[in-house]
Order: sequence, then C-alpha cells, then structure tokens
Amino acid sequence: MSHKSNSLKQLALQKFKKNFWGVFSFYYIVLVGLVSVFAYVFAPDNSQHANQMHLSIHSKKPGFKVTMLTIPLQLETNQSFFDKLFFGKKSTDTEVPIANYSVGEDVLSYKEYTSDGLEGDLKTIPLTTFPDSSVEDYIKEKTFLFGTDKYGRDLLSRVLVGARISFFIGFVAVFISLLIGVFMGSVAGYFGGKVDALIMWIINVTWSIPTLLLVIAITLALGKGFWQVFIAVGLTMWVEVARVVRGQIISAKEMQYVTAARALGFDDFRIITKHILPNIMAPVIVISAANFAAAILIESGLSFLGIGAQPPMASWGAMIKDHYNYIILGKPYLAIIPGLCIMSLVMAFMLIGNALRDALDVKS
Repeated sequence: MSHKSNSLKQLALQKFKKNFWGVFSFYYIVLVGLVSVFAYVFAPDNSQHANQMHLSIHSKKPGFKVTMLTIPLQLETNQSFFDKLFFGKKSTDTEVPIANYSVGEDVLSYKEYTSDGLEGDLKTIPLTTFPDSSVEDYIKEKTFLFGTDKYGRDLLSRVLVGARISFFIGFVAVFISLLIGVFMGSVAGYFGGKVDALIMWIINVTWSIPTLLLVIAITLALGKGFWQVFIAVGLTMWVEVARVVRGQIISAKEMQYVTAARALGFDDFRIITKHILPNIMAPVIVISAANFAAAILIESGLSFLGIGAQPPMASWGAMIKDHYNYIILGKPYLAIIPGLCIMSLVMAFMLIGNALRDALDVKS
C-alpha cells in the first residue's frame, strides 16, 4: 500500500514538473518569499519600514540620481543583529539631498537640493560632526532605481518591504481558513444529520455576506492594524474550504477502507484524521492556492481603503492608494509598479493552483 502511495506521489510530481507555468510560478513564489523574509537585506533603504523621507526629491522618475549627505546624530541604539535583519535599522542618521558642497578648515558648506530650477539654502556644519573618518565618506551619490514616492522615499525599498505583508497575509489567512474549514467540514460531512444541518446553516449565512464587507466589519471590531487584517481575512475564507471538505467526506465515508476501519474498532477522530483526510487533500490543496491569491487581493483592497496596514508600514495596496491620482499627473509608475507586483503574485498563485489541479487529477 505504501509503495502505491509513493508511486502516486511520484506521478503527481512528474506531471507538475512538466507544467512550465506551474514550475515557473513556484520559483517566482519562492523568490518573493525570500525577498519578503530578507527585505531589509535587499532594500537600498534599510531603515524601519523603508521610511527615510526626502521631500525635496519627491516623485522623481526611475533611475533618478542625487548626491546624499549623511549627518550622523551619534545616538546609541540597542538593536540586535536579528532585529536589524528582519525589522530594519532604527535610523540614527539624517540624510540630506545636496546640490553641491565644499569643505573648509572647520566646516562643511553645502546647498540643499531643489527641483524646478530653484536654488537651495547654503548651510554649514562643523567637521567635528563627522567622527573618526573623512567627510567624503558621508557624501555619496544615491540612485533610486524605481524613483521616489510623493514623500521622497525610495520606491524600490518600499516595494520590497511591502511584499512582506502581501506574501504573509496569504500564509496566515490560508492557515486560519484550513484550521476552521477542515474541522467544520469534517464534522458536518462525517456525522451528518442535525450537526450537518447546523454547520451548513452557519456556512450559508457566512457565505451570503459579501467577503469585503465582512472583512471590514471584523477589522473595525478588532481595530486597525497588521495582525488584525491577517485574522480578519482568515476568518472569512474558511467557508469554501468547509464546503469542499464536507462534500469530499460525504463521498469518502462510504468507501471500503472506512468501513474496514470502523470494523476494526477505530474511533471517529482516528478515522477522519488518519484515513479520510489524507485521501481528500488534493482538492483542498488546490483551493488553498486560490485562497492565497484571494487573500492578497482582499488585503490590498483593505489597505487601499485605509483600514489595512497603517502608515508608515509599507503595503502595496496603500502605495496604490497614495499615488493613484498620479496616473493622470504624468507619473503613473508610482501606482503601476505596486499594481504590477500584486498582479504578478496573484497570477503566480493562480497558475500554481491550476498546475496542482492537473497534477493531482487521478483521472488524467
């Protein structure tokens, strides 16, 4: 029996490997996952939430370059290596975009960068502000590959850090939906009768409420924030999982292996968890992939409406909200770039869901 199971797994894996778009989507999702976890390693601006603002260089085009002066504030921060790695560096320096500078005997003179042909203020700063190294080490040319947003923040860094919310919302929401959906569907399908009627009534009532409206209600009840959105999305996505699991268990509980398990005296919990669920997980896996995509879209919608991740936290939906009016102001990339990120990640999950459906189809 074990040999047959392994053979079926091998066949499914071979079929999946033959699907180019499925494999491509898998590697793309892995790449986004790595970027999400180690966002501050890849981001040019590794401050917390990539929130270094430079209003003098707001809304600049991709590839914009400027000379940046870093003024050390010499503040001590007790921040561990792992805290910096996963949550960004607490900013202890001030960055100032400058047009030109000159170094005197005791002071550094510089003119602040201004756009539209205006001339910036001339300012001076004592050289003692820069300890233990040359002033030149604090003046570097900085390139903004994706340009800057309306607050002068590095758009590339915001996109990379924003991937974390959109990616992990899928994992948390799908985990919660599987936990609730598999339990409710298993109980309803296996026991039937009044238990099934009660759970189906709960499912139908929940299903009748628009998903976005229910998420908004839960979010407002739990409060605005990062984890509240994760929980709210997860609590609205279990219904479809429960219906699929219920239908599969109704068919599977009449199979001979279930009858044999009952004859051997196994309890209901063991029959459901050890015998039925492992044999019906194929459609659940496929629907989970679709729920990943749905969770990303719901979170983006909530952030766009202003009840998702709150500023200064980076979120693709919030970035579109901040810049959608720039589409008609000649700078559409500010909204299009995060929009393309959402589209590509959702498409990847849908494609991998289709590939899994084909690979796990026992009839093909």
